This record gives sequence, C-alpha cells and structure tokens, in this order.
Amino acid sequence: MDNKKSLQYYVNSSQLSKEVDKHYFSWQNIDEMCTKIVLDINKDEHWRPDYIIGITRGGNIPATIISHMMNIRGEALKINLRDNGQFSESNTWMAQDAFEGKNILIVDDINDTGNTFNWLMEDWKKSMPSSKEDWDRTFGYNVRFATLVENYASDFGLVKYYAYTVNKAEKDVWLVYPWENTSIGEYDG
Repeated sequence: MDNKKSLQYYVNSSQLSKEVDKHYFSWQNIDEMCTKIVLDINKDEHWRPDYIIGITRGGNIPATIISHMMNIRGEALKINLRDNGQFSESNTWMAQDAFEGKNILIVDDINDTGNTFNWLMEDWKKSMPSSKEDWDRTFGYNVRFATLVENYASDFGLVKYYAYTVNKAEKDVWLVYPWENTSIGEYDG
C-alpha cells in the first residue's frame, strides 16, 4: 500500500486551498520505529531511563510501546498548547526527579514546531529554580527526548532518538498515525 496521498484542505475561513501530502503510518511502521528508538537508546551503555514519560495524546502510545520493550515504568504528562494551553499540567515531581539526576525519557509522536518540548523545559525550570548551567546539564544528559518523527524545521534541537525525519519548511506533510486513522461512523461503542 502506498502510504502517501494528496489531501486538499482549507486554510482558515478564507477558503484558500493548499495541497498537502498525507503520509499514513501502519502499526507495523510504529513497531519498527519504536524498535529503532530502543536500539538507539541501548547503544549508550551509560544511560538508561529510570522511567518514560508519554506526552498526551500523541506520545502516549509510542511511550507505552517503548516502556514495554524496555521493561521500564511509564508515566504520562498532559501538554496541550492548542486552545491556549488550557489543558497543560505541570508535574513538579518529575522536574524534581530530573534535577536530582533521575534518567527520564520524554516521548512524543513528533517534534513538529518544538513548542511542546520547549514548554516542558520552561515549566520544569520554573518549578525547580537553579542555574542555567544546571538545567542545561540536566536536559543535555539525564533528561532525553525521543520522537517517532523529527521535523528538521523545529525550533527544538534536543531530540536524541527518532526514527523518521521530515522537513516541513521544505515540504509540508500531514502525518497520520494508526491511532488517528479512525472514523466515528465505524465505531459501534
């Protein structure tokens, strides 16, 4: 099956159309991507996460898969920067764990703009005031970031583990994960 399709959508209410490539990931693709991330993590003999955080919603499923593959506890953190960030939660105990040296892997489906990871870093820095150098060391070593897809055009440059790349500055693409590829009409609920 060809995973690329063309989709026409409308920008704002102005009814201006724009062609966007749509890329569908299968469950097999997700399994392979998570496996690649785990293999990359295991290459580092001196770092293993104490726990894995899935960013809701897109990061929950890959984080859970990676958590099972590595037999490491999983947690969730709700960050929603759409809708003015009304639904983002601050977990100061995670920030404290990070600052005290626990190894934490933070997982999301994509590092699209970088806003989610940047928000998390700023939130944790506010909850555990310390020097910039201390936090740079914390986010550079014991807190690491993994995504299924790394967007080279993102403003966040600390994703260490990823399986697939795009560059949305050069070519826009709409990524559809298997947990998103659903139709309400098909649900019998």
